[in-house]
Amino acid sequence: MADPKPEPSSSMPDPPPCSEPSSHHETVPTGLTDDEFSELIPSITEFHTYSVGPGQCSSLLAQRINAPHTAVWSVVRRFDKPHTYKHFIKSCSVKEGFQMVVGSTRDVSVISGLPAATSTERLDILDDEREVTGFTVLGGEHRLRNYRSVTTVHGFERDGKIWTVVLESYVVDIPEGNSEEDTRLFADTVVKLNLQQLASITEGLARDATAVDGNKPQREQNAIRLLVQRPPQYFYTSKSTF
Repeated sequence: MADPKPEPSSSMPDPPPCSEPSSHHETVPTGLTDDEFSELIPSITEFHTYSVGPGQCSSLLAQRINAPHTAVWSVVRRFDKPHTYKHFIKSCSVKEGFQMVVGSTRDVSVISGLPAATSTERLDILDDEREVTGFTVLGGEHRLRNYRSVTTVHGFERDGKIWTVVLESYVVDIPEGNSEEDTRLFADTVVKLNLQQLASITEGLARDATAVDGNKPQREQNAIRLLVQRPPQYFYTSKSTF
């Protein structure tokens, strides 16, 4: 009688748990009109769709800004200066000889009062033509593991009015001991406050640019350059229970 054949073996890991695509293209984010959302659905589908696995959550937030999209993008694209408009970042450092290209990294220090201290992040995409950027958190002292984010900037012009819509989405692991609702509430709040500050800063630049006669595009670029070189500092001291 022949010996039984050995069971096949493989060094390949087990297949990952089933994941589901996010459905951000199906629900109008707070603050957008139906018309704006309809126009943005292709971009949401292309850039803001994630494979969300068990133990993860995802969200999409929007911010309308009364400023030209070029002004907004000039601030958003600066991977090396996120503290220009992000409330909770105390400082950001990059390596000597840093070039703002896909794959570059930054080390971020977070202000006190949050359940985090540091974060190391990698630039995943920077498309100046389509005004898309995104990053992944690689490590650090924080609880938002495998955090990945994409931000897109969209210019609108109708009836003589110019404005911008910024979309920011993310996917992240749910920390042990926290619910999906808790995780989304915390992350949404941080993103929302950052986007509100982005609106405040860039709308101020737009107002300053239109209040004085002269070369408006050049004044706008000069103001943006100064802002990026000397970002404002913000302090948040409330304790988080997250």
